[in-house]
Amino acid sequence: MILEEARKVIRIEAEALQALADSINGEFERAVRLILATRGRVVVTGMGKSGLIGQKIASTMASTGTPAFFLHPAEGIHGDLGMIMKGDVVIAISNSGETEEVCRILSVIKRLGASLIAMSGNPNSSLAKVGDIFLDISVKEEACPLGLAPTASTTATLAMGDALAVALLIERGFSPEDFALFHPGGALGKKLLLTVADVMHAGDAVPVVAEDAAMHDALFVMTSKGLGVVGVTDASGALLGVITDGDLRRALGRGVDILHLPARELMTRNPKRIGRGELAAKALQRMEEHAITSLFVFNDDSDGRPVGVVHLHDLLKVGIA
Repeated sequence: MILEEARKVIRIEAEALQALADSINGEFERAVRLILATRGRVVVTGMGKSGLIGQKIASTMASTGTPAFFLHPAEGIHGDLGMIMKGDVVIAISNSGETEEVCRILSVIKRLGASLIAMSGNPNSSLAKVGDIFLDISVKEEACPLGLAPTASTTATLAMGDALAVALLIERGFSPEDFALFHPGGALGKKLLLTVADVMHAGDAVPVVAEDAAMHDALFVMTSKGLGVVGVTDASGALLGVITDGDLRRALGRGVDILHLPARELMTRNPKRIGRGELAAKALQRMEEHAITSLFVFNDDSDGRPVGVVHLHDLLKVGIA
């Protein structure tokens, strides 16, 4: 019984969304064009459950390239209408279209010189009649068996808001890089904003030895720096090769007396490298491609002297990997 009721709710809401998709018309396109043309912000307002949905719509728009914020209508009639400026676009949400707090601020919105998009389930309501554009969010029935709690109607409202936000995103040519700028703390933001220079070890933390250095010296540098790798350089400081803990294990497995060899005898020549300005995500991609755990970092392709080293653990710490 419980599962069947749950399925019924989902079916009713799914049918409401399908009906909404079928009813989208030129008014929706007009709303998108209006928002694109405005030099102001999008101000979303609504009371109760519509207000909660409105907050999510404003948040989604703001994070996808459309400056937007939520204005509580009850706070609006007590001074917060001062947040609205001439040229703004207000999206007012009310399923009935007669919500008292919303209707009380409509005339002021007009006097302030803002455009009004009415989002309602009643095309004959006060809100619908005042709006410059009307977006119909009506549903055949609520999923609530009492027909009282906003369920299918709030789902339809949320979907309409998402449709607006995504349409605006596409029309603006909003890119993943743009998204990352607004989400610097998220995983995507880190992947698209953090560079190798932000996460690499530099200065004295870079493990390097001269090519003629004894292997016991190279081992000391490798272990003291804690990166499992040491770079081997020529007299000018240019990187000739690298020695990893894997190289050591393979040499010992062959019975090589590594302690009596110079570093150049055990190094792997022409190691993989990366520029300091490359994205940290690019470093991870290169490590995965070549099955390695570290990359020496250079200022540019023409510079042979390493300025840093980035390890897989560094990328794990900042959430890239």
